[in-house]
Amino acid sequence: MSETNYLSLDSSILYRCNQKHYDKLLSKYEIGYTQLILLTQIYENEGISMNELATAGVFDKGTITKSIQRLEQLSYVRIENSEEDKRSKLLFTTEKTGQIMPELYQMRSEWNSYLSSDLTAEELDAYNRAQGKLISKAREYARELEDEGVRFYGLQKLTLLDYPGNMAATVFTGGCNMRCPFCHNRSLVFLNENDSEIATGGILDYLETRKKILDGICITGGEPLLHKGIKGFICKVRDLGLKIKLDTNGSNFEAMKELIEEGLVDYVAMDIKNCPKKYPETVGLEGYDISEVERSKNYLLEGHVDYEFRTTVVAQFHETEDFEEIGKWIRGAKRYFLQNFEDHGTCIREGLSAVSPEVLEQMKERVRPYVSEVEIRGIKE
Repeated sequence: MSETNYLSLDSSILYRCNQKHYDKLLSKYEIGYTQLILLTQIYENEGISMNELATAGVFDKGTITKSIQRLEQLSYVRIENSEEDKRSKLLFTTEKTGQIMPELYQMRSEWNSYLSSDLTAEELDAYNRAQGKLISKAREYARELEDEGVRFYGLQKLTLLDYPGNMAATVFTGGCNMRCPFCHNRSLVFLNENDSEIATGGILDYLETRKKILDGICITGGEPLLHKGIKGFICKVRDLGLKIKLDTNGSNFEAMKELIEEGLVDYVAMDIKNCPKKYPETVGLEGYDISEVERSKNYLLEGHVDYEFRTTVVAQFHETEDFEEIGKWIRGAKRYFLQNFEDHGTCIREGLSAVSPEVLEQMKERVRPYVSEVEIRGIKE
């Protein structure tokens, strides 16, 4: 083979030799190399969250979950709910771990001494500095990769309405998997080639300058959960100390659940388009399967995060009787808002209209027996 230095190949050889060496020595503890890395991180950072641990090691969620479950089963780690955020899982080592850590540190020291035995102090120092730069660059790439695929088409720099009780900015993602005729964001549903995107970096730069003024950010659309990079974006906003409100149509249950379980969302506003039997015509998709919406609705009802349900009322799609069915469907909900349709001239279909204030009140009363808080939003005096 050529003597050319293949950086990725060389790194792979070093990783595999590390893994073989540690897996052999760690077999008596019933753990492997990856679990050693995680256990050491937890031991040195007691109370670290699952999300922080994943970020620190650039681990995917599946790897973290599986390894932590194994460590918990072996009584090396215990998991607690955060008092500040009940959705966040905090990790602590046990007395059993404390008993073996000195030997694990000795094991690591001896292996490092063996690997570096042919290096001078200057060579070792140069290697560590070079490796630090490589790791920093790799982390930078990983963060950029998480943002890949997020397409923003709007930024409202300040709102007192979109995020209840908070001063917030609102960002608008492009693209939606529904075609609700009354949607007033037609341009976000049917994206034109000449529509201008807003760079993620520009949004984050703005939030950085306003993080001491704003309480949070509202992420709406379109449908934000269509974007694979939305989690990476939210993590960066989280790093600024801002709260997150997510608007969703509930059609991507797993994506919503992941964000909530990792403590990345503080408030969810989920659209209830209509009663179940009228969903297909209301979302503009014949034969639409509401199973994902059903899963999202049920999950929010379990109280994993603060939330609201809401319905835009349109005369051509909603009747008073429908709200009896909606009430039964979301029975036990924390809060539910009705908002009357407004035609801004940007809807997918023309000729739609609002209902009268009297009818809106009747619809509200149909829901009231089933939901703790039912209000009409956006009534003009």
